[in-house]
Amino acid sequence: MRPMQSPQSATIAFIGGGNMARALIAGLLRQAVAPGRIHVGEPAAEARAALQREWGVKSSPDNAAAARDANLLVLAVKPQQAAQALQALYPTLLERKPVVLSIAAGLRLADLARACPPATAVVRAMPNRPALLGAGITGLYAPPSVTAAQRALAELVGAAAGRAVWLRTEAELDVVTALSGSGPAYFFLLAEQMAQAAAALGLAPATAALLAAETLYGAGLLAHEGTALAEQRAAVTSSGGTTEAALRVLQQGGFDALIARALQAASERSAQLADMLGSAQPAEHQ
Repeated sequence: MRPMQSPQSATIAFIGGGNMARALIAGLLRQAVAPGRIHVGEPAAEARAALQREWGVKSSPDNAAAARDANLLVLAVKPQQAAQALQALYPTLLERKPVVLSIAAGLRLADLARACPPATAVVRAMPNRPALLGAGITGLYAPPSVTAAQRALAELVGAAAGRAVWLRTEAELDVVTALSGSGPAYFFLLAEQMAQAAAALGLAPATAALLAAETLYGAGLLAHEGTALAEQRAAVTSSGGTTEAALRVLQQGGFDALIARALQAASERSAQLADMLGSAQPAEHQ
């Protein structure tokens, strides 16, 4: 195995050049990773041309060529394509021994390891859609066999388009999927319902939608300041005021229990999908 380089000087290969890969690449460039150290394997010629034009990174229709010099290989394909992509890269993984960072949703480490050479360092990541704007949060998990230097490489990509947090167990990724992976949709639904309710009370629909969206945005900025969420809520809630009246209705309507059930359902579905994907993976490399 080659000596591990510092994260910013590493050579990084992306297998797949879709939206999430592009968001992470943009984040890496903002972190002073040189474009020449990023190589993307992408079959679509138009996508390759866009990557080279917009970011100045290398791209190739051949995944093995993209991964040839990589210290870190980011698996950014659809989950159903992941095992096949890794198996095709088996000789390269065996020779170069890069860290493999999977952002393929739902594929467990055991499923990924079956398609990789023995002792390959594999890390899982669950980014979320706000990464497209540089405001994402990524959950990361690595087994104990992954070294601190290898974790640092994975974290460079995990934090490229926002922030990253390391998880204690792989099972926690199902909860992360339910919370931050699916979470933006929950906030959008709340803002959508608020706008509809305000329109029913007499506001012009366009005005209500604008107010709801801007309130969602502003609340997110306040939450990002680091003050505890409960404290942020209390700061807006005057005793006997309008906010307190609204929150009382939500609580009386079972809002807390409803949110708990929603996250439970999403977490359980994440685990079910992982089971389905795992059972559908081809046999290990021979």
